[in-house]
Amino acid sequence: MVQRILVVDDDKQIVRLLRTYLEQSGYQAFVAYDGESALHIIRRERPDLVLLDLMLPNRDGWEVTRVVRGDDSLQGLPLIMLTARADDQDKIVGLELGADDYVTKPFNPREVVARVRAVLRRAQGEPQPPRMLQVGPLSMDLDQHQVQVQGRPVHLTRTEFKLLQVLAENPGRTFTRLELIEKALGYGYEGLERSVDSHVKNLRRKLDDANSGNALIETVFGVGYRLPAEEEA
Repeated sequence: MVQRILVVDDDKQIVRLLRTYLEQSGYQAFVAYDGESALHIIRRERPDLVLLDLMLPNRDGWEVTRVVRGDDSLQGLPLIMLTARADDQDKIVGLELGADDYVTKPFNPREVVARVRAVLRRAQGEPQPPRMLQVGPLSMDLDQHQVQVQGRPVHLTRTEFKLLQVLAENPGRTFTRLELIEKALGYGYEGLERSVDSHVKNLRRKLDDANSGNALIETVFGVGYRLPAEEEA
């Protein structure tokens, strides 16, 4: 079955270029030029992946991403963000909202096609993770994105959940900041690496509050972070 890609950008020249390269690579490509139209097409056509510009009229790319990730029926839709802004903070915000990759303009269209292929391969070809993870008092439902500590629900952001999932899947193993962010989000950016400490601080506070003040995540000084194996706790 031919995989279908939605290209969303208000620059018609970029849209034509990407559409040409995608179709030459065997994909079916269709287009939208603003955020509102993109959402209508996403809901109607259910594409396999969306190439999404950030600076769009009638709802920008960030807003489109928020809407998609907030819809249970669309949460698994792969998104690759396109932007002329190379600021690390934009990358961080985009990936935290739920983008699967981030491409900065100007770009080589062959590279964009390669990234599309890689994201689709990860989204469709990876083995399914276990439904539940249990480490000591911590319980994670990977399908429902729910976390409990001692039976108490803990509400996490998407990034916090993914960081905790990496640690819980590897109890006893210490991850450097770069390893942790690469495994959690799939891509290692310097700006993202610098943000790990603040994410872990917020994550630790939420977990510890539910665990009667007892720390679950350990800092290994000079290295990174780990979740102790159950026998160590």
